[in-house]
Amino acid sequence: MAKEKQEAEKKQKLQWHPAFAAALEMELLENKDDLEFEREHNLNRKPLLIDCLVIKKKKDVVIKNEIGKFFRKYNIIEYKSVRDSLSIDDVAKTQGYAHLYKAYGESVNAIKFDEVSVTLIRESKPIGLFKYFEENSYTVSNPYKGIYYIESGLKFSTQIITGKELTHENHEWFNLLSDKVTKQEMARAIEYSRKVRNKNERELIDAIFEVSAWANKSVVEELKMGDEDMCQALMEIMKPEIEEVVNTAVLHERRETERKIKETTEHAIKVAVEMLHSLNLGNDEIKKALQKNYNLSEEEALSYLK
Repeated sequence: MAKEKQEAEKKQKLQWHPAFAAALEMELLENKDDLEFEREHNLNRKPLLIDCLVIKKKKDVVIKNEIGKFFRKYNIIEYKSVRDSLSIDDVAKTQGYAHLYKAYGESVNAIKFDEVSVTLIRESKPIGLFKYFEENSYTVSNPYKGIYYIESGLKFSTQIITGKELTHENHEWFNLLSDKVTKQEMARAIEYSRKVRNKNERELIDAIFEVSAWANKSVVEELKMGDEDMCQALMEIMKPEIEEVVNTAVLHERRETERKIKETTEHAIKVAVEMLHSLNLGNDEIKKALQKNYNLSEEEALSYLK
């Protein structure tokens, strides 16, 4: 039982990290052409892997988002999910990542110390860590709400982001990386996602929403109560994934196109129905959404609900 619990906790933890990377990309969307995201970084073909996000920034570019204003040319990002702690040892670990990143440049001193920054992100402020900073005479400034610069005591320029303190109007995507999202925040995210047509942006939003909806099921349930549009919105969010599965079947199985499309579509819709059921949506709401999105008769829609 203990092993199963550990595996479940590990899986749950891993789910937050792709959502965080997607949220950070959405936060920095205005400068998307100036930044290069690396989900993981191998060090010069060595058997070493930096287990965090690396963002490379073009020279002399100023990032508009408050979080990105701190960035240097190379930026090591460590995210702590809602149940993770953040201690001085975690700070030391990310400083170690930064040292390794610099050490494995293409030539001696190819990466300068002042070209590397470290960012640590956690939902709530790590009180014990800030007490350590105070007791050991670290210099800490607070230029923006929820953003702290550690200005002395560390080799690499370091900022700590506390999600709860960030202003909602400037950082709405990070606000969704919590298990305490409000009904208004969730509704805004769903409404925004319905209007997005860019494939990459839509995939980023869906990655965020998938985890946020899972962590805030009661909010999703509250939103859908008495609101048929909410079920429709959830179905629309999932529709691109269903269509992608269908299109793949068309490309790779031309000889059996009709049969494959039918089977694949049916399977994808069943998966969608299971997810909507897990969010406690009623059969009547799901049935109406299926009829509207896939031109099904009432009888056909009901067959997916048995």
